[in-house]
Amino acid sequence: MAFALAAGLEWCAPGRAGAANFTATLDRDTVPVGESATLTLSFEGGQPRSIPVPPQVPNLQITDTGSSTSWQQVGDQVSLTVSRTFALTPTQPGEYTIPSLRAEVDGQAFTNPPLKLLAVKAEAPTANAGGERLAFLKLLVPKKEAFVGEVFTVQLQLYLRNGVANAQQVLQYFDGLGGSALKAEGFSVLKAAHAQWRRTQVGNAAFNVATLVLALTPVKTGELNIVGAVDATLPLQIPVQRRRDGFFDPFNMFQQTEERRVTLPAESEKLAALPLPKENVPPRFNGAVGSYSMSVSVGPTNVAIGDPVTVRVQLSGRGALDALALPEQKAWRDFKTYLATAKVDTTDPLGLQGTKTFEQVVVPQNAEIKELPPVSFSFFDPDQKSYRTLTQPAVALVVRPSASAPPPTVASARTGQDNPPPAQDIVPIKQSLGTVAHASPPLLLQTWFLGLQGVPLLAWLSAVVWRKRTESLANNPRLRRQRQVAQTVRKGLVQLRRLAEEKRSEEFFATLVRLLQEQLGERLDLPASAITEAVIEEHLRPRGVPDAVLTPLHELFQTCNLARYAPVKSSQELAAIVPEVEAALRAVATLNGLKR
Repeated sequence: MAFALAAGLEWCAPGRAGAANFTATLDRDTVPVGESATLTLSFEGGQPRSIPVPPQVPNLQITDTGSSTSWQQVGDQVSLTVSRTFALTPTQPGEYTIPSLRAEVDGQAFTNPPLKLLAVKAEAPTANAGGERLAFLKLLVPKKEAFVGEVFTVQLQLYLRNGVANAQQVLQYFDGLGGSALKAEGFSVLKAAHAQWRRTQVGNAAFNVATLVLALTPVKTGELNIVGAVDATLPLQIPVQRRRDGFFDPFNMFQQTEERRVTLPAESEKLAALPLPKENVPPRFNGAVGSYSMSVSVGPTNVAIGDPVTVRVQLSGRGALDALALPEQKAWRDFKTYLATAKVDTTDPLGLQGTKTFEQVVVPQNAEIKELPPVSFSFFDPDQKSYRTLTQPAVALVVRPSASAPPPTVASARTGQDNPPPAQDIVPIKQSLGTVAHASPPLLLQTWFLGLQGVPLLAWLSAVVWRKRTESLANNPRLRRQRQVAQTVRKGLVQLRRLAEEKRSEEFFATLVRLLQEQLGERLDLPASAITEAVIEEHLRPRGVPDAVLTPLHELFQTCNLARYAPVKSSQELAAIVPEVEAALRAVATLNGLKR
């Protein structure tokens, strides 16, 4: 019974949810010179082996702005997400490319596609007659010309002077406008999203900025206007200094404001919409515009005539994914085809970047078929200003003849008797009872059956214990963190030994620092990212931690600092540090009474 209960607990124990993944995203792809875009690196499904750092790009300042870790539990599944952010600030107008980054999460290697950031010239707003600008609009269009069907994004920004009392309500109102804040005749507004509010300096004044990001595509040619206009007069509440009312407000606790109604002038930009070239148009081009890659999988490949074969075509890239259609494959004439199904998976809020997956069922019609002909897809690439055709090679098939019909029944030969004797209608009475079989005891008296009745009770007890354990962890975040850190330390020590054998000094000491931060952060109830060597004097020594614990910790931090300038390259030297790390972590884990 104890064994069954333990097995039930192990089966019900919380597990990790979701596959490992790595993504890199920009909060916006167009910024004025001097302002910053945020690059976010997200690692899901496990701890990254090391966090990549974007390489230096000329005229682009890259600043590390910190990291965060979040845990999410859904039922008995726990998912981990680690994020690192960088501020990208261009110093000159132009288009910047952030190269691909490589990361390893939970033993799997990932590479993100390159990202592009467009920096436009910053234009200072004109002041009003009083020299004070409470609010203004700014329209950012990343290009002066685009092809019909090409998808691009524009930004409409509302600048609201710092100090406006109802700034939050006004910014929320602006975010809710969506595509209605833009007047773009000759364009189709595909989708709108709003970026996170930010603050910036314009001249000598500070402003709060709300940004609407809109995806547009030209639907006709010619010179078109894009106008950013808010069809409303904004009521702004401005704090004023008035004489204090000693009776109703003796302590001056209530802020006094006056309302100023501000009408924002429209911002407009012109864009030339170009027709698609008429030369070198692929015969199977069906109007797709963007930048794509294609992968094809086919299965099963060993079938009989009439059996279905599923063809999966994945188109990945940037463009109007919802409008993509799989062109007719005329080379599939020996197959019976059915209507394809499609699914879109996007990686950005506007739905312009991602993958569209088509699944089509084809049925071979004869046994002479040896392959599924090549799959091709044509599109116009606006960056290259040319048509491109993607082709996947033919896939070998084995097509067998279909199962034959059952053979006809052959009449049996005659035995010489045209009229067989009639069957007996009455069975003769048996003269003896035959052998008497031994009767088995009923199920109610059999041991295995009685033992089986206890299984539901064991299952119920296991479920009750699992639920109590889950509720205890949910209501005790410190206990949950303690267990998570203990697991991280166990895995980290194994990783340290492996890195020592492979002589990977830089990653060895990065892992060592991370383990110290996790263990000390758990004991002190502080974020792991806030742990530095200073915690020894600021937190541990004032709490009476003995020198026998503090001295090894201090030496390990010093060793990590020295390794930045004089890396340890010998595997023996690295391996000798592992027992010291293990002893120090064990000593810290046993400390009590350190939490605030």
